[in-house]
Amino acid sequence: MAETAAILNPDKTVVHPEPLSQCAMASRLTVPEIESARARYPGVPVVTYVNSSAAAKAVSDICCTSANAVRVVESLEAPRVIFSPDRNLAAYVAARTGIEVIPVPALGCCPTHQSLSVCDVEEQIRAHPGAEVMVHPETTPAVQALADFIGSTSAMIRRVQETGAATVIVGTEVSILYRMRKLAPDKVLVPASHLMSCADMRMITLDLVEEAVRTRTPVVHVDPGVAAGARRALERMLEVG
Repeated sequence: MAETAAILNPDKTVVHPEPLSQCAMASRLTVPEIESARARYPGVPVVTYVNSSAAAKAVSDICCTSANAVRVVESLEAPRVIFSPDRNLAAYVAARTGIEVIPVPALGCCPTHQSLSVCDVEEQIRAHPGAEVMVHPETTPAVQALADFIGSTSAMIRRVQETGAATVIVGTEVSILYRMRKLAPDKVLVPASHLMSCADMRMITLDLVEEAVRTRTPVVHVDPGVAAGARRALERMLEVG
């Protein structure tokens, strides 16, 4: 995501407090995997999630977020698409569009969202009868089948403020509950699993953020050739909205 900020703002200095903090899902996707998929499915457009490397974006046709993935795929007006790197988000898009969505890599996923099990959700439903269940589309299709609401981080934040449910079971990275409780203090918010904690996100500490702001380092650099290709895919996504 820091690379994305740098790519879209070439005239600005972008710093990242802890370069070792990287998305585990993004790390699973390689350029050769995308190129291999293109060879297997000639002419099929490649949609790549923003949680990916600049290099992966550079060899993709268009990017998407969890909030606009459905709109992006529909905008291509293609009967099938290659989608990387999250197979669960790919399944979510396929279910809502009726379009054939080919996940690359086949086992790509967010480890944090993948860790949420049907048993975890069912246990919370039993403990909180009548609660609304909301989950992120990076959770498995089996977990999504138990949900009353499926949405991106921004959509879940809006929903928790709008829902008439007094109690909400939240199936995504647990740190979002802090913000949700600020915005919806009248709601009882229950994590679907206390284990849904991203180790890479936890590497970003307040001390590191303070140091990055003070020193304006470490600076994020993206190879200009890679940035040019990635920018095309990102700008095409932004045109869709």
